[in-house]
Formats: sequence, C-alpha cells, structure tokens
Amino acid sequence: MNRRTVSVLFVCTGNICRSPMAQGVAEIMAAKLNKSMMFDSAGTGDWHAGEAPDPRAVEAAARRGYDIADQRARALSDEDFARFDHIIGMDAGHKRWLVTARDVRRLEERPVSMLMDWSVGLAGKDVPDPYYSDDAAFEHALDLIEKGVDGLLRRV
Repeated sequence: MNRRTVSVLFVCTGNICRSPMAQGVAEIMAAKLNKSMMFDSAGTGDWHAGEAPDPRAVEAAARRGYDIADQRARALSDEDFARFDHIIGMDAGHKRWLVTARDVRRLEERPVSMLMDWSVGLAGKDVPDPYYSDDAAFEHALDLIEKGVDGLLRRV
C-alpha cells in the first residue's frame, strides 16, 4: 500500500519564534512515531526573511532536544496553499489572516487551523508570542507547541 506523505505548514508573524519551534518539534516527534510527514514554517510577512530563528527560540528548543538553528525565515507564498495539506497558525490572528489571504486571492482550499485546535481541551487557545518577553515565555510557548503537535500527530 502506497501512503502519501502529509504536509504541514506552521505560520506565525515573522517566522523566527513560534513557527520554527513548531516545525522543529513536529519533525522530531513525527520521526519518533515513525510518521512520514513533511513540515515547514513561514511568516505572515517578510520582515525577517533569510534570518535564523531568534536565539532565545534556538536555545529553548535545544534544551528540549530540538535543533532549529539551521532554519531560515520566509514569508508565506500563494503557492503554499497548494503545496501543504494543513496550514496551521499559532494564534487566532494568524488564522484570520490565513483564511482572508486564501479567500481573497481565491487560492487552493486548504484547511486552516490554529495549532491548539489539535490538542484536546485547548482548542481556541493561542500560542502567545514570546518575542517581546523573557526566556520563560519561550518555555511556555514550547509547552503549548508540544501539546499541539502531539495532538496533530495523533489525529493526522
């Protein structure tokens, strides 16, 4: 039986904190579960295009065994709506932005969700942006990301 690889795109604002952490977490967790999936991340804008993730995100992820240091930020493209099976925003603002972008541009009808919608008991919750906060905010974001990714991998 030939199984198709499911593809998931994680989206946050600048693609330097939450979405790269989600990509790194998903890659490791999927590999541990022997799931054949493809993950990527992008931002709603190109402010940080080509940059590495925020050093605090890299350090927080590394403390938990996720290596995201080689990722580079990029902006979401129209083609992403055709390439990915699931497009997942980190908060309600990202979800609204994604749905609007998809619908206004008449792009491929791909499911758009929030990461926490995949986690039992946490649907509708945001993964808060740690960028303007301290190290504890990155740890909290990772706690939520791990729960959301776990739920995603159990359901997809």
